[in-house]
Amino acid sequence: MKVTVCIGSSCHIKGSRQVVEQLQYLISENNLTDKVELGGTFCMGRCQEGVCVTVDEAFHSVTPEATKDFFEKEIKAELA
Repeated sequence: MKVTVCIGSSCHIKGSRQVVEQLQYLISENNLTDKVELGGTFCMGRCQEGVCVTVDEAFHSVTPEATKDFFEKEIKAELA
């Protein structure tokens, strides 16, 4: 599974660094480092939607506060 987080200026201001850090931690904590490829990219062209994250090409808008819930529903559940 490939997870990509936008680190462009708009998403950075909205907390992309915190989202990346939380996802790194959650992926490691759940022993999914061999199943999840986490990467960053510059602007995805959806600046108004907040921190943009793709999971295997599907777009999501994530806030730092919602990262754990996003991880549980969109990443962990898909790999179960």
